[in-house]
Amino acid sequence: MLTYSQNPTFRSNLPKSPLLATVTDALGKVPIVRLNRIHPSCQHHHLYLKLESCNPGGSIKEKNAAYLVKEAEKQSLLLPGGTIVESSSGNFGIGLAIVGATKGYRVMIVIDAKTPVTMRRMLTAYGAELVEVPLSAADAQGSMQVARMAKAQELATNLPGAWYPCQHKNPSNTDAHELWTAQEIEEAFGGAPDAIVIGVSTAGQLGGISRYFKKYYPQTRIIGVDVAGSAIFGTPRHPYKMTGLGLSFVPPNFDPQVLDAAYSVDDALAFSVCHALAKQEGMLLGASTGAIVSAALADTQRFTQPQTMLLLNPDRGDRYLETVYNADWLTAQGINILEHSHLTEAIANLLPVPLDIVGRSQV
Repeated sequence: MLTYSQNPTFRSNLPKSPLLATVTDALGKVPIVRLNRIHPSCQHHHLYLKLESCNPGGSIKEKNAAYLVKEAEKQSLLLPGGTIVESSSGNFGIGLAIVGATKGYRVMIVIDAKTPVTMRRMLTAYGAELVEVPLSAADAQGSMQVARMAKAQELATNLPGAWYPCQHKNPSNTDAHELWTAQEIEEAFGGAPDAIVIGVSTAGQLGGISRYFKKYYPQTRIIGVDVAGSAIFGTPRHPYKMTGLGLSFVPPNFDPQVLDAAYSVDDALAFSVCHALAKQEGMLLGASTGAIVSAALADTQRFTQPQTMLLLNPDRGDRYLETVYNADWLTAQGINILEHSHLTEAIANLLPVPLDIVGRSQV
């Protein structure tokens, strides 16, 4: 009797595991998984999550980090023994720390009081040094981003051999996703899906993917997603608990003209969808993924013909165990997790942001 390992059928179904020189060579080799149970729309439409959470460090931002470091080395902006300085709420900082660990760079990440404990521990585990900006530096809506960026610039200016990639304003931040992510999507679908749903953030993912698909597959709709309270879509600003999405300003890489639809999703709906993804799809994913899935499900309601949509999942849920997946924290924030018909109703009530106001920052 053949064992499983001796069975030729079993062996032919085994996934190929390439031998890679470094951890960064594994970037982008992630699965794309269909959503089936989270919402009735999944029975009519075809929604696929590209699990960038399966990158070695758990997020899509490692692609940006690896690409920008390589470009900085080419341009002699970053030399052996140098220091990488960045302002980050977590994922891009972790990506830089991973790359720094493989190449021997010192990495300093500017954080603030909003940076979750788990993110802090992950950054320090990878060897990054943390520099915290005090709460007194927050703007009127409680955002620390401008203050963090100013501190990162100060550190980079005063430290010999320091390089500050400035993900929020670096025009090359989009290139990794035009070269990698967009073409990974194309290969997976043998062309293009009907729509791609992307969290905006610094607009690196949105900029690179939209540039590729607008050029080669202009019929593919690009749907941008942000958190309610952020400045990017021109909707009213207010405090929010989301990390990974949201800025206090419109990033230079953001071009509203690439959008075919835009959705602004509040914390409660995004976090509720995160819980539903874990309990109904078996995927523990990050806070911004809840917003992205909410927007995709809402958008399907505009179409009677079945739509095939690619949703970009930026990171894993382990970063949010002390916040999004912590009942005590949610209660303290006054956030109620919606379930079943209440969640379906909230998604039905989510309407797109008028495109004529998108990109007009409000204070």
